[in-house]
Amino acid sequence: MNHVESIEEFYKRKFGWLPDNLKNEIGHFNLFPLVPIEAGKATPLPYKRRDYYKIMFIIGDIDINYADRVFTVAKPTLVFSNPFIPYKCDHLDRIQGGCYCIFNQHFFHQFGNLNQYAVFQPTGDHVFELTEIQAQTVQGIYDKMFEEINSQYVHKYDVLRNYVFELLHFAMKMQPSSKFDKQPINASQRITTLFLELLERQFPIDENHPSVKLRSASDFAHQLNVHVNHLNRAVKETSLKTTSQIIAERVLQEAKILLKHSDWNISEIAFALGFTEVTHFNNFFKKHTQMSPSKFRVG
Repeated sequence: MNHVESIEEFYKRKFGWLPDNLKNEIGHFNLFPLVPIEAGKATPLPYKRRDYYKIMFIIGDIDINYADRVFTVAKPTLVFSNPFIPYKCDHLDRIQGGCYCIFNQHFFHQFGNLNQYAVFQPTGDHVFELTEIQAQTVQGIYDKMFEEINSQYVHKYDVLRNYVFELLHFAMKMQPSSKFDKQPINASQRITTLFLELLERQFPIDENHPSVKLRSASDFAHQLNVHVNHLNRAVKETSLKTTSQIIAERVLQEAKILLKHSDWNISEIAFALGFTEVTHFNNFFKKHTQMSPSKFRVG
């Protein structure tokens, strides 16, 4: 898999220059319009993770590849990207307008952990289609951002940080309220949360995480210092799925990503995902998708 694109590499790829304030002590924030690209002139956006956050307001007709999912954007859309999920955009020459902002975690130092918000979590929603009225609201927030970043106000980055929060909460309010209903957290939920965090920490497979180390319920139970039966009961109680089901689903998701977006051969993918034999990987993949890994790759 390609390495993680740094914010410096973003500027070099996109503009061929680096801003003076890239190493600012308050962190980095910047804002850009999405300029329509002449047909045939669009440079494909590489599929990889970035070490920065990005919020895009897109007007156009493009495809967004997030992990193993593809979102076709036809209406004005708000898109949230974070350093943990690889992505790319196709058909950039169909962009009609919009804008985007980029920032790093340090920009929110002492202002909370961005990863606590669903739009920046691996299992959260990241793509939000907007109505005409919602699009006008989002455009209005970006207009205020552009005005602020070009001002001489000494505390303008505090204001810009608030506008980022405004976009973030605007999107989260569009999600079903049941997602945010606070339920009492019991012991089973705590164990399940720790298990899911430990599972997710192994991905995506790249040079930083070249292979999966924890593959079975027993592996996770040992790491969490609980009995495997206790872990299985907790996971089943809170998710209505078995521990093995959840592990298999996540391994399958990563397998699809590697097959579609890496140049690794099937043997390399199988071993990276913890399979000791390629035939075991082939059987696993076919069981869950009704097709072989090689057929999925070319499909």
